[in-house]
Amino acid sequence: MEWTLAWVVASSLSLFAPTPAGLSGSVGPSGMSQPVQLAEAAVRFPSGTTIQAELALTPDQRARGLMFRDSLPANRGMLFVFPEPSFHDFWMKNCRFPIDIIWLSAEKRIVHIERAVPPCKEDPCPTYGSLRKAQYVIEVVAELSSREKLRLGDPIQFELPKED
Repeated sequence: MEWTLAWVVASSLSLFAPTPAGLSGSVGPSGMSQPVQLAEAAVRFPSGTTIQAELALTPDQRARGLMFRDSLPANRGMLFVFPEPSFHDFWMKNCRFPIDIIWLSAEKRIVHIERAVPPCKEDPCPTYGSLRKAQYVIEVVAELSSREKLRLGDPIQFELPKED
C-alpha cells in the first residue's frame, strides 16, 4: 500500500516537471510536453483574408514556435514578436509539416518570404532568415503566401495586446 501511494505521489509530481530545453509548456499525463495557451491576434493580409495567429511574445514562446504539432489549420498561424528589429533566423527542428515564413519590418511590411519550408529531417537543420532586419515573423501553412499573392513591401495588419 505504501509503495502504491508513493508511486502515485511521484507520478503526480512529474506532471509539473520542467519541459526539455526550457521550452514553454507543461508535461501532461502521457509525459509529453503540451503547449500552453498563447494570446492571439487577428492578422489581415492585403487581400482582406484574416487568420488567427498565436502570439510568441517571450523568448521561451519564440524558441518553441510550432514545434511538436502535427498540423496547422489554414486559417491559423503564429506571430513572433521581437523587442526590436534584427536578423531573426528560423529553423524547422521538431516541426512536422511545411510552412511559409514571412518576415515583417517594424512598420509591418513584408521584407522576406520563405515558401513551403520543409520540416528538418536530420541534424544539422538548415536555417532561414531575412537579409533585412525584421521585428515580426509570421508562420502560416505552406503555400498560403502564394495563394494570397504576397510580395515584398506588402503591408500586414494586426494589433498586439496592450501591456499592463
